Amino acid sequence: MGPSDPREAATPAGAPTGAPSAPSAPVPSVAVRCWGTRGSTPSPGPDTVEYGGNTSCVEIRAGGTRIILDAGTGIRLLGEELWEEAGDKEAVIFLTHFHWDHIQGLPFFAPAHDPAFHIKIFGPEQEGLGVEALLAGQMGPIYYPVSLQELPASFTFAEVEEGSWIHETFEMHAMRMRHPSVTLGYRAEAFGRSVVFIPDNELEGGSFPTPAGWRNALEDFVRGADILLHDAMFTEEEGPSFRGWGHSTFEQVVELALRAEVKKVFFFHHAPGRSDAELTRLLDRFREEVSDRTRDLQVHAAAEGDTILL
Repeated sequence: MGPSDPREAATPAGAPTGAPSAPSAPVPSVAVRCWGTRGSTPSPGPDTVEYGGNTSCVEIRAGGTRIILDAGTGIRLLGEELWEEAGDKEAVIFLTHFHWDHIQGLPFFAPAHDPAFHIKIFGPEQEGLGVEALLAGQMGPIYYPVSLQELPASFTFAEVEEGSWIHETFEMHAMRMRHPSVTLGYRAEAFGRSVVFIPDNELEGGSFPTPAGWRNALEDFVRGADILLHDAMFTEEEGPSFRGWGHSTFEQVVELALRAEVKKVFFFHHAPGRSDAELTRLLDRFREEVSDRTRDLQVHAAAEGDTILL
């Protein structure tokens, strides 16, 4: 496997046998920053200021390593920050799938317009099409004035599927979710901390290619995570009208987090019409319900601009 393959194993590090032990160093922090938390379509306006109107994009930093999960419209502001930073001119993006709200920010990602940058993009193959072909499609001349090949940055593309691999500091795990098209959820582990990112997933209902034992496998995939960011697009009352769309309810996500003994759960992929006030009311309700059952789970709603330190 070449250096662009995300499964490339890390080189083990350690002192040779018999070497004196060094003083233990502080464990580097892991930081999770939300750049876009909205689902389906950008929803700017006065009613979405608190939780944000940009679509799916999350950044994880562990020590000196950074990965980006999804390239929705939230990646535009992240790109401006990266472009202004000193240091390595590299960006690594893992895409869950290729629906518009998860890739539509990529053409406006500032590093893509800088010849000094190298951008690595990984994602699942779709109906025989690889990552490069899928992204080139959204930037064809019918949809966008500049083609993917004309962007000044250099690019590496690679396909990923269910499984585990090492990416620099991170141990990465991927699992297929219940959503139209091949859609992955990711679990990123570094320095003993774990972040699970599942922005699109229908926990119950709908008709998807789901193998036997999928629910138990999902709970194992999520189990014990420090942070779970999970699709919570609908209420229980709304859910029946949207079966098969590939999204979950708040109640379903809370139950998953409780069963899998997650430490913090963040509702994600907020419905485009969900106002800040309504989302806060729902958050307060579920915090109260969970606190009546356990003190071990913290419940949050992902908000654009938030940074969570682990």
